[in-house]
Amino acid sequence: MSAQEVITQLKSFASESRRKSNQYYFKTGPGEYSEFDQFIGVRTPQIRSIAKQYYRHISFNEIDLLVNHTVHEIRYCGLIILVYQYQSSQSEAVFNYYLKNLQAVNNWDLVDYSTPHIIGDYLLSHPSKHSLLLNWARSNDLWERRIAIVATFAFIKQNQFTLTLTISRLLLNDQQDLIHKAVGWMLREVYKKSPDTCKAFLRENYAQLPRTTLRYAIERMAEIERKAYLKGVF
Repeated sequence: MSAQEVITQLKSFASESRRKSNQYYFKTGPGEYSEFDQFIGVRTPQIRSIAKQYYRHISFNEIDLLVNHTVHEIRYCGLIILVYQYQSSQSEAVFNYYLKNLQAVNNWDLVDYSTPHIIGDYLLSHPSKHSLLLNWARSNDLWERRIAIVATFAFIKQNQFTLTLTISRLLLNDQQDLIHKAVGWMLREVYKKSPDTCKAFLRENYAQLPRTTLRYAIERMAEIERKAYLKGVF
């Protein structure tokens, strides 16, 4: 199965109105985080359907042409193909391939919908490689930092919170709103599993917490408690 067949299928679902919507939603204006990204206007369910149709029959050489494509939805499809391949028993090969093509994971949705399922899941059973996340958390690259924190979602699902909290501390002074949101999201997921663990982190680090991170983290609290945390009253 060829990459060109996948691309042809994706383009058959392209919509000009959706393309314009995506350009606005993903901040493609001058100086914005997706300034140089290109869209053709394909919806996520359609991309996932195509990925599911092709993942069993496409090689890494062909996937190269997808994940390194200039069009966002084509890269997204390539990454979802990798998720399906990873989940179908090709875990180590896909993990290694993903690492070699990390530069392709260069927008927040590409990170969020692939990283936990590949990087996060693999590292659960390979603790010797956890330093990858710490290195990415200290990276100058926005997307590597987001990968570092979002990958820990896989750990949270298994009631393992240490890596999430460690990386959250490393990112507290990050200047990017997309990191503030990602850290807050992961802390909210910790709260769902262990409210006391999340609350302890928020109290300990309250003075450094970006407001966006705090608001995301406390979304599941009762209203009275949420308002108290916003005021720093514990």
